[in-house]
Amino acid sequence: MNKNTKQSTPKVASIAAATLNDKNASKIAKSLAGSVVAQTHTGKQTGAGMESKASNVLQSDKYSDNTKTLAASVLSQSNKER
Repeated sequence: MNKNTKQSTPKVASIAAATLNDKNASKIAKSLAGSVVAQTHTGKQTGAGMESKASNVLQSDKYSDNTKTLAASVLSQSNKER
């Protein structure tokens, strides 16, 4: 497996941390936020299941801009060979 050289930006990591601390955040937002945090300062890549969730979020009108930002970050760190 290739090492992922992309990492979450400080801005996106901050959004992720705020989402994880928000008791009103949706389950999907918290899931994406957890993935973003896990990929901050690491070489971890997004798994196939999380890629699918993130893709669905980006294609839907029901999610907030912050949730879509998290989804975009998760997808940008996916395995390009998949």
